[in-house]
Amino acid sequence: MTPRSVAIVGASGAVGQDFLAVLAAREFPLRSLRLLASPRSAGTRVAFRGESLPIEALGPESFRGIDLALFSAGGAVSREHAPRAVASGAVVVDNSSAFRMDPAVPLVVPEVNPAAVHGHRGVIANPNCSTILLVLALAPLQRAAGLRAVVVSTYQAASGAGQQAMLELREGTAAALRGETRPPRVLPQTLAFNLFPQVDVFQPDGFTKEEDKLQFETRKILGMPELPVDATCVRVPVERCHSESVTVQLERPLAVAAARELLAAAPGLELVDDPAQQRYPMPLAMAGRDPVAVGRIRLGRVFVPGLTFWLAGDQLRKGAALNAVQIAELL
Repeated sequence: MTPRSVAIVGASGAVGQDFLAVLAAREFPLRSLRLLASPRSAGTRVAFRGESLPIEALGPESFRGIDLALFSAGGAVSREHAPRAVASGAVVVDNSSAFRMDPAVPLVVPEVNPAAVHGHRGVIANPNCSTILLVLALAPLQRAAGLRAVVVSTYQAASGAGQQAMLELREGTAAALRGETRPPRVLPQTLAFNLFPQVDVFQPDGFTKEEDKLQFETRKILGMPELPVDATCVRVPVERCHSESVTVQLERPLAVAAARELLAAAPGLELVDDPAQQRYPMPLAMAGRDPVAVGRIRLGRVFVPGLTFWLAGDQLRKGAALNAVQIAELL
Protein backbone atom coordinates (compact mmCIF):
# COMPACT_ATOMS: atom_id res chain seq x y z
CA MET A 1 0.00 0.00 0.00
CA THR A 2 1.07 3.58 -0.64
CA PRO A 3 2.05 5.36 2.60
CA ARG A 4 -0.67 7.74 3.77
CA SER A 5 -0.88 10.80 5.99
CA VAL A 6 -3.27 9.76 8.75
CA ALA A 7 -5.08 11.69 11.48
CA ILE A 8 -6.72 10.10 14.52
CA VAL A 9 -9.55 12.14 16.01
CA GLY A 10 -10.15 11.16 19.62
CA ALA A 11 -6.59 9.93 20.06
CA SER A 12 -6.71 10.22 23.85
CA GLY A 13 -9.76 7.93 24.22
CA ALA A 14 -10.00 4.16 24.60
CA VAL A 15 -10.65 3.53 20.89
CA GLY A 16 -8.01 6.10 19.93
CA GLN A 17 -5.41 4.18 21.88
CA ASP A 18 -6.45 0.99 20.14
CA PHE A 19 -6.18 2.77 16.78
CA LEU A 20 -2.49 3.27 17.56
CA ALA A 21 -2.03 -0.34 18.64
CA VAL A 22 -3.73 -1.69 15.50
CA LEU A 23 -1.83 0.62 13.13
CA ALA A 24 1.43 -0.54 14.69
CA ALA A 25 0.53 -4.24 14.78
CA ARG A 26 -0.61 -4.29 11.14
CA GLU A 27 2.36 -2.15 10.00
CA PHE A 28 0.02 0.28 8.28
CA PRO A 29 2.10 2.36 5.85
CA LEU A 30 2.27 5.87 7.27
CA ARG A 31 3.78 8.96 5.70
CA SER A 32 2.79 10.91 8.80
CA LEU A 33 0.51 10.54 11.81
CA ARG A 34 -1.38 13.41 13.46
CA LEU A 35 -3.09 12.85 16.82
CA LEU A 36 -6.10 15.05 17.55
CA ALA A 37 -8.33 15.43 20.61
CA SER A 38 -10.04 18.04 22.75
CA PRO A 39 -8.06 21.04 24.04
CA ARG A 40 -7.76 19.50 27.51
CA SER A 41 -5.71 16.63 26.03
CA ALA A 42 -3.55 18.87 23.86
CA GLY A 43 0.14 18.66 24.70
CA THR A 44 -0.06 15.11 26.01
CA ARG A 45 2.49 12.86 24.36
CA VAL A 46 1.83 9.31 23.22
CA ALA A 47 4.34 6.56 22.40
CA PHE A 48 4.06 5.07 18.90
CA ARG A 49 6.62 2.92 17.05
CA GLY A 50 9.42 4.12 19.27
CA GLU A 51 8.51 7.79 18.95
CA SER A 52 6.79 10.25 21.26
CA LEU A 53 3.98 12.01 19.39
CA PRO A 54 2.09 15.06 20.67
CA ILE A 55 -1.69 15.25 20.81
CA GLU A 56 -2.96 18.42 19.14
CA ALA A 57 -6.21 20.26 19.75
CA LEU A 58 -8.77 19.48 17.06
CA GLY A 59 -9.61 22.54 14.97
CA PRO A 60 -10.81 23.72 11.54
CA GLU A 61 -7.31 23.46 10.01
CA SER A 62 -6.41 20.07 11.49
CA PHE A 63 -6.83 18.11 8.24
CA ARG A 64 -4.52 19.97 5.87
CA GLY A 65 -2.37 17.42 4.07
CA ILE A 66 -4.26 14.46 5.56
CA ASP A 67 -5.23 11.50 3.34
CA LEU A 68 -7.15 9.46 5.91
CA ALA A 69 -8.94 10.56 9.08
CA LEU A 70 -10.00 7.95 11.65
CA PHE A 71 -12.71 9.43 13.89
CA SER A 72 -13.72 8.17 17.33
CA ALA A 73 -14.81 11.20 19.31
CA GLY A 74 -18.62 11.05 19.31
CA GLY A 75 -21.35 12.01 16.88
CA ALA A 76 -21.30 15.76 17.52
CA VAL A 77 -17.57 15.99 16.77
CA SER A 78 -17.98 13.86 13.64
CA ARG A 79 -20.86 15.93 12.30
CA GLU A 80 -18.84 19.12 12.78
CA HIS A 81 -15.38 18.03 11.65
CA ALA A 82 -15.86 15.15 9.19
CA PRO A 83 -17.10 17.53 6.42
CA ARG A 84 -14.02 19.69 7.05
CA ALA A 85 -11.77 16.67 6.67
CA VAL A 86 -13.47 15.66 3.42
CA ALA A 87 -13.25 19.23 2.11
CA SER A 88 -9.50 19.11 2.80
CA GLY A 89 -9.17 16.00 0.64
CA ALA A 90 -9.23 13.28 3.30
CA VAL A 91 -11.33 10.14 3.43
CA VAL A 92 -13.07 9.79 6.80
CA VAL A 93 -13.71 6.47 8.54
CA ASP A 94 -16.09 7.41 11.33
CA ASN A 95 -16.69 5.30 14.42
CA SER A 96 -19.70 7.28 15.69
CA SER A 97 -23.37 6.81 14.84
CA ALA A 98 -23.52 10.16 13.03
CA PHE A 99 -23.56 8.81 9.46
CA ARG A 100 -24.34 5.10 9.77
CA MET A 101 -27.90 5.21 8.52
CA ASP A 102 -27.31 7.85 5.85
CA PRO A 103 -28.15 6.08 2.55
CA ALA A 104 -25.22 7.86 0.88
CA VAL A 105 -22.67 6.60 3.44
CA PRO A 106 -21.39 3.00 3.23
CA LEU A 107 -21.61 1.02 6.48
CA VAL A 108 -18.85 -1.55 6.21
CA VAL A 109 -17.54 -4.70 7.86
CA PRO A 110 -14.73 -5.76 5.50
CA GLU A 111 -15.26 -9.50 5.96
CA VAL A 112 -18.98 -9.14 5.19
CA ASN A 113 -19.62 -6.35 2.62
CA PRO A 114 -16.25 -5.08 1.35
CA ALA A 115 -17.65 -3.92 -2.00
CA ALA A 116 -19.68 -1.25 -0.21
CA VAL A 117 -16.60 0.95 0.19
CA HIS A 118 -16.62 1.74 -3.54
CA GLY A 119 -19.70 3.92 -3.16
CA HIS A 120 -18.27 6.36 -0.64
CA ARG A 121 -18.36 10.13 -1.09
CA GLY A 122 -15.64 10.89 1.41
CA VAL A 123 -17.15 9.28 4.52
CA ILE A 124 -17.37 5.60 5.43
CA ALA A 125 -19.14 4.59 8.64
CA ASN A 126 -17.84 2.03 11.10
CA PRO A 127 -20.80 0.08 12.53
CA ASN A 128 -21.72 -0.17 16.18
CA CYS A 129 -19.43 -2.53 18.07
CA SER A 130 -22.14 -5.05 18.92
CA THR A 131 -23.35 -5.03 15.32
CA ILE A 132 -19.88 -5.82 13.97
CA LEU A 133 -19.51 -8.84 16.25
CA LEU A 134 -22.99 -10.06 15.33
CA VAL A 135 -22.82 -9.75 11.53
CA LEU A 136 -19.50 -11.59 11.36
CA ALA A 137 -21.40 -14.66 12.53
CA LEU A 138 -24.65 -13.96 10.68
CA ALA A 139 -23.11 -13.46 7.23
CA PRO A 140 -21.88 -17.05 6.65
CA LEU A 141 -25.20 -18.41 7.94
CA GLN A 142 -27.09 -16.05 5.62
CA ARG A 143 -25.10 -17.25 2.62
CA ALA A 144 -25.51 -20.94 3.47
CA ALA A 145 -29.08 -21.18 4.74
CA GLY A 146 -30.75 -17.76 4.54
CA LEU A 147 -32.00 -15.66 7.45
CA ARG A 148 -35.59 -15.03 8.51
CA ALA A 149 -35.17 -13.52 11.99
CA VAL A 150 -32.56 -12.81 14.67
CA VAL A 151 -32.97 -12.63 18.44
CA VAL A 152 -29.90 -11.35 20.27
CA SER A 153 -29.05 -10.45 23.85
CA THR A 154 -25.80 -8.59 24.37
CA TYR A 155 -23.59 -8.64 27.46
CA GLN A 156 -21.66 -5.41 27.02
CA ALA A 157 -18.49 -4.49 28.87
CA ALA A 158 -17.83 -1.19 30.62
CA SER A 159 -15.30 -0.28 27.93
CA GLY A 160 -18.18 0.15 25.49
CA ALA A 161 -19.04 3.32 27.42
CA GLY A 162 -15.46 4.65 27.37
CA GLN A 163 -12.46 4.95 29.62
CA GLN A 164 -14.32 6.71 32.42
CA ALA A 165 -16.82 3.85 32.62
CA MET A 166 -13.97 1.37 32.89
CA LEU A 167 -12.48 3.44 35.72
CA GLU A 168 -15.88 3.65 37.40
CA LEU A 169 -16.19 -0.15 37.33
CA ARG A 170 -12.74 -0.57 38.89
CA GLU A 171 -13.32 2.04 41.57
CA GLY A 172 -16.82 0.78 42.31
CA THR A 173 -15.59 -2.81 42.65
CA ALA A 174 -12.81 -1.75 45.02
CA ALA A 175 -15.29 0.30 47.06
CA ALA A 176 -17.77 -2.59 47.24
CA LEU A 177 -15.04 -4.94 48.49
CA ARG A 178 -14.38 -2.41 51.28
CA GLY A 179 -18.07 -2.44 52.15
CA GLU A 180 -18.61 1.05 50.75
CA THR A 181 -21.24 2.33 48.33
CA ARG A 182 -20.18 4.57 45.46
CA PRO A 183 -22.93 6.15 43.35
CA PRO A 184 -22.46 6.01 39.55
CA ARG A 185 -21.16 9.09 37.77
CA VAL A 186 -20.79 7.90 34.16
CA LEU A 187 -23.16 4.96 33.86
CA PRO A 188 -26.89 5.10 34.68
CA GLN A 189 -26.59 2.44 37.40
CA THR A 190 -23.91 0.97 39.62
CA LEU A 191 -22.06 -1.67 37.61
CA ALA A 192 -19.83 -3.25 40.26
CA PHE A 193 -21.32 -6.65 41.22
CA ASN A 194 -24.36 -5.71 39.15
CA LEU A 195 -25.76 -5.61 35.61
CA PHE A 196 -28.56 -3.61 34.07
CA PRO A 197 -30.57 -3.83 30.83
CA GLN A 198 -29.87 -0.33 29.54
CA VAL A 199 -27.26 0.58 26.95
CA ASP A 200 -28.00 4.07 25.53
CA VAL A 201 -31.35 5.84 25.96
CA PHE A 202 -34.82 4.36 25.80
CA GLN A 203 -37.05 4.99 22.80
CA PRO A 204 -40.86 5.39 22.83
CA ASP A 205 -41.39 1.70 21.95
CA GLY A 206 -39.38 0.53 24.97
CA PHE A 207 -36.24 -0.45 23.06
CA THR A 208 -33.00 1.47 23.50
CA LYS A 209 -31.03 3.24 20.79
CA GLU A 210 -28.37 0.51 21.08
CA GLU A 211 -31.01 -2.12 20.41
CA ASP A 212 -32.24 -0.12 17.42
CA LYS A 213 -28.68 0.04 16.07
CA LEU A 214 -28.45 -3.75 16.13
CA GLN A 215 -31.57 -4.01 14.00
CA PHE A 216 -31.10 -1.20 11.51
CA GLU A 217 -27.33 -1.55 11.03
CA THR A 218 -27.54 -5.33 10.62
CA ARG A 219 -30.19 -4.86 7.95
CA LYS A 220 -28.05 -2.36 6.06
CA ILE A 221 -24.83 -4.38 6.20
CA LEU A 222 -26.48 -7.65 5.15
CA GLY A 223 -28.65 -5.98 2.52
CA MET A 224 -31.84 -7.28 4.18
CA PRO A 225 -34.01 -4.19 4.83
CA GLU A 226 -36.90 -6.18 6.34
CA LEU A 227 -34.93 -8.57 8.56
CA PRO A 228 -36.53 -8.73 12.05
CA VAL A 229 -33.88 -8.29 14.76
CA ASP A 230 -35.12 -8.40 18.37
CA ALA A 231 -32.37 -7.17 20.69
CA THR A 232 -31.88 -6.73 24.43
CA CYS A 233 -28.66 -4.96 25.41
CA VAL A 234 -27.24 -5.43 28.91
CA ARG A 235 -24.30 -3.72 30.58
CA VAL A 236 -22.31 -6.26 32.61
CA PRO A 237 -19.42 -5.89 35.10
CA VAL A 238 -16.75 -6.91 32.59
CA GLU A 239 -14.01 -4.42 31.84
CA ARG A 240 -13.41 -5.30 28.21
CA CYS A 241 -15.05 -7.47 25.49
CA HIS A 242 -18.72 -7.86 24.62
CA SER A 243 -20.55 -11.19 24.50
CA GLU A 244 -23.79 -12.05 22.72
CA SER A 245 -26.37 -14.81 22.87
CA VAL A 246 -27.84 -15.25 19.40
CA THR A 247 -30.80 -17.25 18.07
CA VAL A 248 -31.51 -17.25 14.34
CA GLN A 249 -34.42 -18.48 12.29
CA LEU A 250 -33.14 -19.88 9.00
CA GLU A 251 -34.80 -20.34 5.64
CA ARG A 252 -33.29 -23.79 5.14
CA PRO A 253 -32.14 -26.43 7.66
CA LEU A 254 -28.48 -26.36 8.63
CA ALA A 255 -26.90 -29.11 10.70
CA VAL A 256 -24.80 -28.15 13.72
CA ALA A 257 -21.71 -29.81 12.24
CA ALA A 258 -22.13 -27.85 9.02
CA ALA A 259 -22.64 -24.61 10.95
CA ARG A 260 -19.44 -25.24 12.90
CA GLU A 261 -17.52 -25.76 9.67
CA LEU A 262 -18.95 -22.58 8.15
CA LEU A 263 -18.19 -20.43 11.18
CA ALA A 264 -14.73 -21.93 11.67
CA ALA A 265 -13.83 -21.04 8.09
CA ALA A 266 -15.39 -17.57 8.10
CA PRO A 267 -12.91 -14.66 8.11
CA GLY A 268 -12.73 -12.80 11.40
CA LEU A 269 -14.17 -15.67 13.44
CA GLU A 270 -12.57 -18.27 15.69
CA LEU A 271 -14.45 -21.44 16.61
CA VAL A 272 -14.27 -22.20 20.36
CA ASP A 273 -16.89 -24.89 20.79
CA ASP A 274 -16.12 -27.82 23.07
CA PRO A 275 -18.49 -27.48 26.04
CA ALA A 276 -17.54 -30.92 27.37
CA GLN A 277 -14.04 -29.53 28.00
CA GLN A 278 -15.47 -26.19 29.20
CA ARG A 279 -14.19 -24.48 26.05
CA TYR A 280 -16.48 -21.71 24.89
CA PRO A 281 -16.08 -18.00 24.11
CA MET A 282 -15.32 -15.79 27.12
CA PRO A 283 -14.44 -12.09 27.29
CA LEU A 284 -11.36 -12.64 29.43
CA ALA A 285 -9.84 -14.89 26.75
CA MET A 286 -10.60 -12.46 23.90
CA ALA A 287 -9.36 -9.19 25.42
CA GLY A 288 -6.80 -7.53 23.16
CA ARG A 289 -7.33 -10.07 20.37
CA ASP A 290 -8.60 -9.51 16.83
CA PRO A 291 -10.93 -12.48 16.16
CA VAL A 292 -14.47 -12.90 17.43
CA ALA A 293 -14.93 -16.27 19.13
CA VAL A 294 -18.10 -18.25 18.48
CA GLY A 295 -19.27 -21.42 20.20
CA ARG A 296 -22.07 -23.27 22.03
CA ILE A 297 -23.59 -23.87 18.60
CA ARG A 298 -26.77 -25.93 18.83
CA LEU A 299 -30.11 -26.46 17.13
CA GLY A 300 -32.69 -23.94 18.27
CA ARG A 301 -35.77 -25.00 20.23
CA VAL A 302 -38.02 -22.12 19.18
CA PHE A 303 -37.31 -21.53 15.48
CA VAL A 304 -37.34 -24.49 13.09
CA PRO A 305 -35.09 -24.43 11.21
CA GLY A 306 -32.85 -22.43 13.49
CA LEU A 307 -29.63 -22.25 15.49
CA THR A 308 -28.55 -20.81 18.82
CA PHE A 309 -24.96 -19.82 19.62
CA TRP A 310 -22.76 -17.62 21.79
CA LEU A 311 -19.98 -15.24 20.80
CA ALA A 312 -17.45 -12.94 22.44
CA GLY A 313 -15.11 -10.33 21.01
CA ASP A 314 -13.08 -7.30 21.93
CA GLN A 315 -15.29 -4.37 20.97
CA LEU A 316 -12.37 -1.93 21.14
CA ARG A 317 -10.47 -4.03 18.60
CA LYS A 318 -12.73 -5.68 16.03
CA GLY A 319 -15.71 -3.74 17.30
CA ALA A 320 -14.02 -0.39 16.65
CA ALA A 321 -10.35 0.26 15.87
CA LEU A 322 -9.49 -2.88 13.91
CA ASN A 323 -12.58 -2.68 11.72
CA ALA A 324 -11.84 0.97 10.89
CA VAL A 325 -8.22 0.21 9.96
CA GLN A 326 -9.36 -2.72 7.83
CA ILE A 327 -11.67 -0.33 5.99
CA ALA A 328 -8.68 1.95 5.41
CA GLU A 329 -6.71 -1.02 4.06
CA LEU A 330 -9.55 -1.78 1.65
CA LEU A 331 -9.36 1.78 0.38
